[in-house]
Amino acid sequence: MMNNRRIPKYMQLKNELLSWLQSGRLKPGKQFPSENEIAEQFSLSRQTVRQTFGELEKEGWLERIQGKGTFARNPLRRDGEQVKTIGIITTYISDYIFPHIVRGAEAELRNQGYRLLLSSTDNNKEKEMESLQLMTSQPLSGLIIEPTKSAEGNPNLGYFLELQEKGIPYLMINEKYRELECPCLKVDDEMGGYKAARHLLENGHRSIAGFFKRDDLQGVNRLKGFLTAHREFGVTVSPQRVVTYTTEQKSDLPIQIAKELLSVGVEERPTAFVCYNDELAMNLMEVATQNGLSIPEDVSFIGFDDSSLAVASGTKLTTLTHPKTEMGELAAKQLIEMIQQGAVLGDTVFQPELIQRESVFTRKL
Repeated sequence: MMNNRRIPKYMQLKNELLSWLQSGRLKPGKQFPSENEIAEQFSLSRQTVRQTFGELEKEGWLERIQGKGTFARNPLRRDGEQVKTIGIITTYISDYIFPHIVRGAEAELRNQGYRLLLSSTDNNKEKEMESLQLMTSQPLSGLIIEPTKSAEGNPNLGYFLELQEKGIPYLMINEKYRELECPCLKVDDEMGGYKAARHLLENGHRSIAGFFKRDDLQGVNRLKGFLTAHREFGVTVSPQRVVTYTTEQKSDLPIQIAKELLSVGVEERPTAFVCYNDELAMNLMEVATQNGLSIPEDVSFIGFDDSSLAVASGTKLTTLTHPKTEMGELAAKQLIEMIQQGAVLGDTVFQPELIQRESVFTRKL
């Protein structure tokens, strides 16, 4: 089970146990481990486990039988009952901004009487295939999907065509595979990258490093906006200061290159960084601090997504907004409209706003 301080322990446990049920590790009718066994296995209190069991029982995944124990169920396969279920596939569930998106959708779906089936791909194409297999094997009413590595194509196209063949409405969040005609709710990432770089350029920075993820379209578009702002200002972008990386490299490559960029003399090093997201910005700010640099006086930073991380450190991070909860709520509303009314919807594009805090320094030209 993932240890994430930003997600309540009972929710982390719930996601783990749901994965057991959804993957078939615990099949309907089989006895569930006791509260004591689960508490011991995950080093949690009985109260936390009891809360999780209560949630799963309420949603129909568990059934308590007096004197016998707790048994697994599948609320999607109850005989004689018309069940309305919507699936959500995201790259992550318990990390970063994704809990806000899921909670926003879940609240709206529950209000409309739908059950929620969650799955995550860990940003892995094979796991996306497994998630789609799981979803298409269920009697779903509709599906909300965040594509996995959207800049690297869609090897799972057949499953999306199967959704269309079965008449199951679906939409995508954050981005979409280009060949699919489905509604998408996303941020104007190109504009976000443009606004981030422009803000630094307007504040006198001419040596700006940009770090962008290249296997999803959000990163590709943020980089495009970053370069556009430099062209408008007539500022040449040094190839050594534009760093792209993949999901598999995100934990080490950006940090390694940032160390190299920040370890040179004051004349050679960047005066500012535009980072793919707040999580990366916080990691690179720590690199700068370890190198004895002051933020923002020696080096400035801008992130993306206005996550809770942006205000968690001593220096509050300037960042671009992401609608998070609003995106989840609206995705659920639009999908229900597609299910109940057969609505044909276009894309919804949110405009990111720059949130100015303490991490950008104005330099004299």
